[in-house]
Amino acid sequence: MRVITGKYKGRHFDVPRTFKARPTTDFAKENLFNVLRAYVDFEETRALDLFAGTGSITLELLSRGCPRVVAVEREASHHAFIQSVLRALDDRAGRVLRADALKFIPRCREQFDLVFADPPYALAELPELPDRVFGSALLADGGIFVLEHGKDHRFDGHPCFVEHRAYGSVNFSFFRKPDNNKSENP
Repeated sequence: MRVITGKYKGRHFDVPRTFKARPTTDFAKENLFNVLRAYVDFEETRALDLFAGTGSITLELLSRGCPRVVAVEREASHHAFIQSVLRALDDRAGRVLRADALKFIPRCREQFDLVFADPPYALAELPELPDRVFGSALLADGGIFVLEHGKDHRFDGHPCFVEHRAYGSVNFSFFRKPDNNKSENP
């Protein structure tokens, strides 16, 4: 696994072959972050990486200067791997929690500007994730939620849906929480 750009650009981390996680491809990851640049200023973005897997997205967010990135991963070996990478980088902006993302969503009281979720494509609850995120306190007003999913899911009917991007077999659906603090009249 390598970091594509930012302060950790080019850093490589060897993911154990025993991992069950399906890391986001470099091609899809690079395109994802190109799109995200239009939505967020990374240096001012508090981010949450649900179903963190190898921590690849967490590392990209940290590399781009996010002041706070929380990764949530249930698998003990994956959690330990992400923790070891964060220790190696000595980046205090990153934190990894060992937790079930589905249970974490309703319990978390911290708000984030960006929430990224890359659940297993076969996760039965995957279609419910946008409603679960928007029904929780996770997203700050105007915040962005990005869901990585397979081609069999469509979210364009969701009221907070913004856009869909596909890169090979990797699909990203983007959602935005309405900003209730902005006045409609400038």
